[in-house]
Amino acid sequence: MDRQISSEKAIRQLVSTGVQTFAQAFSDRHITEYDDPDGTLNMKIHNVFIAVLGEEIQYYTAMCRSFDSSLGNMLEKLAINIAHLFYTVSQEVTGELYPEQTSKIAELLEAYKNVQNPKKVSVQDFELIKNIQTSKSVAKKTHVSDYYLLDEETDAHFLIELKIDGDLDNKKARSEKRAIFKQYAIENNLFNLKLVA
Repeated sequence: MDRQISSEKAIRQLVSTGVQTFAQAFSDRHITEYDDPDGTLNMKIHNVFIAVLGEEIQYYTAMCRSFDSSLGNMLEKLAINIAHLFYTVSQEVTGELYPEQTSKIAELLEAYKNVQNPKKVSVQDFELIKNIQTSKSVAKKTHVSDYYLLDEETDAHFLIELKIDGDLDNKKARSEKRAIFKQYAIENNLFNLKLVA
């Protein structure tokens, strides 16, 4: 119970500090850069589609885009800081990746985008990547991850691709799927992971 209370206090402190620091830095940066032609808002303000709506709208839409991006970055950092309270946190996965695994990932991604017979992502797809008969040819890869968490008490491994901002177009969604598949394959080659849905 005491650990739960201390964890809650630590999280509340991290959130409070993170939000206050973000708000102050965001305000200071935009106020000091107001007359700077190379400042954040002035670089984002030149949008031909918004220009017809007037200067004020241009300014506020640029500020909204800047806010959205900055807030997403702050929330990702905050999530990492909170994760550090409970896990060993890394933002990359390094290990062996077999050509057969890379081929199977490409095959799955193609199946997902097939409009005639679209395949849905499922937990079994991870098993297909895991249980491939591998060749002797193998490449050592380092793959950047949003979060790779290790619970040292239970030896549980977690791969997390965090989606905070609204930038989830189809191309990015595909690359995110590829990333999580490759990271899982690398980790499984190292630790023979048990997948939990």
